[in-house]
Amino acid sequence: MRRAPLIRAAITATGRYMPRRAVPNSHFYGELGLDTNEEWIRSRTGVVERRIADVAGGETTASMSAWAAQQCLQRAGVAPEDVDGIVVATITPDQGVTATACIVQELIGATNAWAFDLVAACSGYVFGLSQATAMVRAGMARRVLVIGAETMSSILDYTDRDTCIIFGDGAGCSLVEAVDEGGLEVLDFAMHAAGAGATLLNVPAGGSVRPASHDTVDERLHFVKQDGRAVFKHAVTRISQVITELLDKNGLTADDVALVVPHQANIRIIEACGRRLKVDMGRIAVSVDRWANTTAATIPTTLDLALEEGRIKPGDLVVFAAFGAGFTWGSALLRA
Repeated sequence: MRRAPLIRAAITATGRYMPRRAVPNSHFYGELGLDTNEEWIRSRTGVVERRIADVAGGETTASMSAWAAQQCLQRAGVAPEDVDGIVVATITPDQGVTATACIVQELIGATNAWAFDLVAACSGYVFGLSQATAMVRAGMARRVLVIGAETMSSILDYTDRDTCIIFGDGAGCSLVEAVDEGGLEVLDFAMHAAGAGATLLNVPAGGSVRPASHDTVDERLHFVKQDGRAVFKHAVTRISQVITELLDKNGLTADDVALVVPHQANIRIIEACGRRLKVDMGRIAVSVDRWANTTAATIPTTLDLALEEGRIKPGDLVVFAAFGAGFTWGSALLRA
């Protein structure tokens, strides 16, 4: 019995929401009095400012996701009730039990959509995109919203200069559709994980092993902890490797790629990966300077910016690549 051909899946629209409050680097060495300065932050991270959500004012992971999704659907000309599914990649959900995706489904009026969250840290959007693409290709869904969203400010220790300066908040959304032509066609993926690195980048408490208690709060264990040097080394190696793996699998080289949209961990990681791959910075999309590291939101928001700036032309090959806690890492190949 012959299998039916796979359905073409493509990103047909994008959207983003960045919080209203812009926080410059001076906030950390000025207002907070941390032992750092402008040169130190910019040279190590590339960050000039980041956006911080006003949770009390209604900017949450779910609401930012919903606003990004609404913009995306408006651009696509698609009604919310015509969406089949919603995948939200996040490590900062609004609640511990209810999926943020379910809250988003209600907020945007996607009454016919199933919804679930996906946890893969900074790689979450790439992993979510792979799930949506597989469902569309298999005929299980026709339209799926893939959202990367974070309120990282909720899990940052603002006495730890090595972590709090790196991150920001925001949300990005992509609509993955079954279409005969047009959009950014999703061609292939390469994805990996290595649980052995779990302790090098994590939030130690808050899960079932170490639920919240006076002790965990007093020890500041509900904030991001990382071994910066180890994470840097792994990130540069794994991102470079997974891009090469994906290109090799498809008979391509880095010279064939028009634009790389990497996870915006920090500028040094991005530049190091570019050197390893021999891809000049003119072919790498960068937004870490304006939005910092928004974890699962970096690739969809940077993609949205690249499209806004007209950096992707018909026929271009585009690569996404990310590395995150878990460890997780992955890449995606697309064609305009």
